[in-house]
Amino acid sequence: MGLQFYNTLTQRLEPFSPLNGKTVRMYTCGPTVYHYVHIGNFRTFSFQDILRRTLLARGFQLEHVMNITDVEDKIIRNAVAQGKSLQEYTSEYTKAFLDDSALLRLERPERMVLATEHINEMVEAIQRLAAKSHTYESEGSIYFRIASFKDYGKLSHMNLSGNVAGARVDVDEYEKDDARDFVLWKAQKPGEPAWETPLGTGRPGWHIECSVMAMKYLGETIDIHTGGVDLVFPHHENEIAQSEALTGKPFARYWLHAEHLMVEGQKMSKSLGNFYTLRDLLGKGYAPESIRYLLTTTPYRKQLNFTLDGLKAAAASIERLRNFQYRLDNENFGEGLSEPLEARQEAASKKFNEGLDDDLNTAEAAAAVFEYIREANSAMDSGQFLAGNRPGAARLLASFDAIFDVLRPTASEGGMSDSEIEAAIAERQQARKSKQFAKADQIRNDLLAKGVILEDTREGVRWKRKQS
Repeated sequence: MGLQFYNTLTQRLEPFSPLNGKTVRMYTCGPTVYHYVHIGNFRTFSFQDILRRTLLARGFQLEHVMNITDVEDKIIRNAVAQGKSLQEYTSEYTKAFLDDSALLRLERPERMVLATEHINEMVEAIQRLAAKSHTYESEGSIYFRIASFKDYGKLSHMNLSGNVAGARVDVDEYEKDDARDFVLWKAQKPGEPAWETPLGTGRPGWHIECSVMAMKYLGETIDIHTGGVDLVFPHHENEIAQSEALTGKPFARYWLHAEHLMVEGQKMSKSLGNFYTLRDLLGKGYAPESIRYLLTTTPYRKQLNFTLDGLKAAAASIERLRNFQYRLDNENFGEGLSEPLEARQEAASKKFNEGLDDDLNTAEAAAAVFEYIREANSAMDSGQFLAGNRPGAARLLASFDAIFDVLRPTASEGGMSDSEIEAAIAERQQARKSKQFAKADQIRNDLLAKGVILEDTREGVRWKRKQS
């Protein structure tokens, strides 16, 4: 079958191949750094991480650019209210986003670029659009005339018959059923930060930022553009209009959009008390990998209902994976190879890859691995899992974790390192041999208090970190 993606532009599943060789040029809309990023945003960023990892696993090279929007209506409003410069205000939240992304094990794109470092390029792009008669000026601001771009609406598949000629919108984000001429350059308002440019004193609109940065680093036609479904209109529609008006070439070949995240069956909102940042969830004791697992194992085009029970189930699933890995690494198996079990592993591996190839169907991919683990555990219990089956099982687990990346526990702040845990276990074993059972029990209880669970088995002592 090969790798296939659902393309929002064409509304169909399409085989994927880059425009040039094995290098994939991908642009993802990053955060607007006006506050801590919430889990709805991280649902989209986690999908982009699964996409990255799958492309790399298929042998592609990546030129991946993510923007940081550090000038925009909300940012300006908040910075002015706090008496801070844009850089002072946004630097805190930019760092927080990078820290949170690292905790969720999101791979860093090859380039992360700030909008405020590309003002000159944006001014030049707007000047070129003006020279092609795609813009007009009103009260010092410059707008893109959507009537000048005949394909406007082709991404969102909107019916523009009700569009009001000449109507325009000045804000960066808007939710309208009818399209409006959108702002490219905003004249400075009293008290707002601004740049002195040939266009006048002001700052760029949100939409022009992404077009300019994508084309600067990736070229006039990129392979993949991603984001959340909330960006299809107006943001991505406007990106296409201004980019293709500039170049006369397709802006992006594949458009991939992640569906919304609900919380406990409702839209996430502060008024409902169900608005979570990653930091909120970590504060409740949930492990980053449990959050990552829940965000990534629902296919990206399916709406995700994020629940605290779901987080507990994710933690339990991760424990199953880790327990299997422990058995694989530490138990003694009989010599030889079970051909039926090896065939089952190969079938699971094939189904895992087919799930990912089918528009990143992470649910199908994960299910294939868990079904194999269930059968392999039973075979271990009955003595039918043999030493020759170990390498194939390890390869399957490694393939799974190369995409989902949840096997490695996150060390809790002030928590014990693996070597410290092993040393404590050795001390406990010595205490038991010396019949100092009270001391051995105390060491076990101390470890449990620090989130480490011991299991005494026929094969020796197993340990694992407790998951919330």
